[in-house]
Amino acid sequence: MSRVTALIADDESLARRRIRSLLSRHPEVEVVGEAEDGRRTLQMVRSLQPALMFLDIQMPELNGFEVLEELPAKITPEVIFVTAYDRFALRAFEVHALDYLLKPFTRIRFSRAVDHCLKRLRETPGVPDPHLLSLVEALRRRQQQGERVAVREKDSVELVRAADIDWLEGAGNYVKLHVGSREHLVRDTLRSLEDRLDPERFLRVHRSAIVNLDSIARLLPWFHGEYVVELRDGTRLHSSRNYSERLRSLVK
Repeated sequence: MSRVTALIADDESLARRRIRSLLSRHPEVEVVGEAEDGRRTLQMVRSLQPALMFLDIQMPELNGFEVLEELPAKITPEVIFVTAYDRFALRAFEVHALDYLLKPFTRIRFSRAVDHCLKRLRETPGVPDPHLLSLVEALRRRQQQGERVAVREKDSVELVRAADIDWLEGAGNYVKLHVGSREHLVRDTLRSLEDRLDPERFLRVHRSAIVNLDSIARLLPWFHGEYVVELRDGTRLHSSRNYSERLRSLVK
């Protein structure tokens, strides 16, 4: 088998350096480039067309999933995903039988993932991984079902990325979206938005509040099995007993 070209896409320089170091044990793999954000990753895949890519999920500009959605199947390389703990990402990889490395990963785990991908490249050269294609299709469906929330402004409609929403506050037929320091008022019900949001990312903690799990900083035990949910910006929300069970699963 000829040398396998590889691209390392990760916004952390230490992570890129570790992957490159571990690849020194695999002389058949040649690193042809490194990218520190999603846009740069797209450019380098299109120009270098590597056979293998180590793809971080949490990157600036475009995340790893968004990079895959932009790439045509014919130039999409074999992919080993690299991620810190991400409930949705890990579930997606396991459902679609894809290789991933959970930070921090060991040398043995790394070698196992690389060996598996090299075996696939030897056995089916030039054939897109059907598991990866099925993941991309699932991501496209998820995007269509609620990856953006339309917010009507005076003279326009702004599309707010669901992933950027810290929490949603319901009040009758209106919902207030808390997005960083900004707030958007949407004429909709909290139940309707809940049905369209990714259940692996968003969690209802109260009849009038849904939170983005990635925005939770800590959970503070309260009375009778309830919690105070503290977000990264300091906002505190009280969970009600009816919605505390899944919160408890996060701290087990």
